[in-house]
Amino acid sequence: MKDLLFNLNIKVNENLYVKDPETSDLGKKIIQNSIYLIHDIGFDAFTFKKLGEKINSNESSIYRYFESKHKVLLYLSSWYWSWLEYKLVFSTANISNPVEKLNKAIIILTEEVKDDISTRHIDESILNKIIICEFTKTFLTKEVDEENKKGFFLVYKNVINRLIAMIEEIKPEYPFGKTLASSIVEGSLHQHYLKDHFKTITNLSNSNCLSDFYIDLIKKTLA
Repeated sequence: MKDLLFNLNIKVNENLYVKDPETSDLGKKIIQNSIYLIHDIGFDAFTFKKLGEKINSNESSIYRYFESKHKVLLYLSSWYWSWLEYKLVFSTANISNPVEKLNKAIIILTEEVKDDISTRHIDESILNKIIICEFTKTFLTKEVDEENKKGFFLVYKNVINRLIAMIEEIKPEYPFGKTLASSIVEGSLHQHYLKDHFKTITNLSNSNCLSDFYIDLIKKTLA
């Protein structure tokens, strides 16, 4: 099952790029090193000039793939949520008990992400750190509604909608399933951020308890 998961070809919204970076060695190099550079210096300091220097390529060659660094971040985010959705689907596919299925989904969504060498030009563990720190910058913009209409956040919403469906399977009469599901996904990112930067206001700094917390929350909420 794991081999099948990582043999799947992850597709990203074609409106996020000028040329599909997966179609060339240079494109894959751009993606790989964008992840490293954003992680090292942060998205605000990230520029195509700095990326070009890192990969020994002209800045203009990067523009052949992406029209802006905002589109790069949107691409990386979309790739990440697509990868996580595949992982979520295959990890829960053979679980018939709805409570066990939701618990497994929560573990997938909250656990520490490790790199998988099958996706050689993308380090998922570093990409996860970028999502934790930078993902909100993809949608806290004036253009968010227009970009949402173009489907830039579709896969992110797919992940949440899968969680909503699992919640409704357990307790269809619960009136706040959407809010609960989105709170789990966003809350997980926030708690991981607190663990790294504000250790005194999260229990996650002392133990890897995030999955336990959300499973306990779900159990009491949907009882």
